[in-house]
Amino acid sequence: MKIKSLFLTILCLTFFNCKEHKKKDNEINGSNNVALEDEALLDKIQKQTFNYFWDGAEPNSGLAPERLHMDNIYPTSPKHTVTTGGTGFGMMAILVGIKRGFITRDQAFHRFVKMINFLEKADRFHGAWPHWINGQTGKVIPFSKKDNGGDLVETAFLIQGMLTVAEYFNEGNAEERKLVEKIQKLWEEVEWDWYTKGEDVLYWHWSPEYKWEMNFPVAGYNECLIMYILAASSPTHPIKKVVYDKGWARNGKIVSTEKFYGEDLILDYYEHDTSPVGPLFWAHYSYTGLNPKNLSDTYADYWKLVQNQAKIHYKYAVENPKNYKGYSDSIWGLTSSYSIKGYSGHRPNEDIGVITPTAALSSFPYTPKESMKMLKKLYKDHDSLIGKYGPYDAFSFEHHWYTPRYLAIDQGPIPVMIENYRTGLIWNLFMRNQDVKNGLKKLDFNY
Repeated sequence: MKIKSLFLTILCLTFFNCKEHKKKDNEINGSNNVALEDEALLDKIQKQTFNYFWDGAEPNSGLAPERLHMDNIYPTSPKHTVTTGGTGFGMMAILVGIKRGFITRDQAFHRFVKMINFLEKADRFHGAWPHWINGQTGKVIPFSKKDNGGDLVETAFLIQGMLTVAEYFNEGNAEERKLVEKIQKLWEEVEWDWYTKGEDVLYWHWSPEYKWEMNFPVAGYNECLIMYILAASSPTHPIKKVVYDKGWARNGKIVSTEKFYGEDLILDYYEHDTSPVGPLFWAHYSYTGLNPKNLSDTYADYWKLVQNQAKIHYKYAVENPKNYKGYSDSIWGLTSSYSIKGYSGHRPNEDIGVITPTAALSSFPYTPKESMKMLKKLYKDHDSLIGKYGPYDAFSFEHHWYTPRYLAIDQGPIPVMIENYRTGLIWNLFMRNQDVKNGLKKLDFNY
């Protein structure tokens, strides 16, 4: 009887252990399956948004079209309009395409040669490109009546992409190094210091016809940090540190001690801007190349700054104070985009119920769980909001509206920031540029 009892005990223990092991295996396999599904979904959206800049590129120049419409009925900018800032993001997206195997290094190289050759001959104004260019002729297309000259902010976004490309090919073959040399020459020809007018601030625009009439001194905080960093980094036309401190940082007035939705704001916005937080592109455009991790200066911890901005937008959508239909922990993110009537800026204090997917999806490095919820929700439950080049620009459940249209400046940060979340590829490339390192040191940044 003792032997029989012992045998039954061993049998029971074995059965119990087998069940426990099977349960753990199922949990592990289930977790692995979810992880694999997540990775596949990230691959999918990166490929779709990359294709905006690959398949959708303006054919003559290879540059990024300002916008693409699937319905062909919406009023648009003139035909063949390409955008300089969007092209900068697009250059980075093409590097993501190499990384993810969507295209080969050689294919990308030849596209970059085409783009840089075009940019060499396109209109420039004291080295700065205009916001819009005709992709067939290289001539400026006015962005607005008086905005028909150099746009220093859009030029900064373009240069950010160009320097990243240069770092990628910097140790390549002879032909690739020629491309790097061309990029370096264009970078060195931007007259950043000239755009100060001799004052301690950078001005956004200059036109040969309207001179400085746009009158937009760029004082932080907004999307323009990269412009000041590149201006300080220039090996040929640099600004002095005082231009950053007095112009951008407003003699220290840029610093904020306020909170919003329980998160530190870190920096204050332009003195005439009464909103406590900006549209989310302010946390993306400068940081497609500039790595905010462990980045700080006299005024801010930049990782905390951008992460908190994304958290505020997320918390706002969860609370949904205006009770807009659809807002939740998986439908969130406000930024400037198409809207119910034309183009509009969206943020918590200026919200009309329009969600723009790039806001949450380009925030992956800052809010990976919350951004993944948004990504899954869109692709699982709202595939009518997804098109050839990824999620359409904007939608509103509240107003039963969406737009089957894309904007380069909204699509571009998506594949780039997702790649920065996954591997840090673009951050690593841009941050190793020696001129940029020199500029960050000059402005007393730690990184």
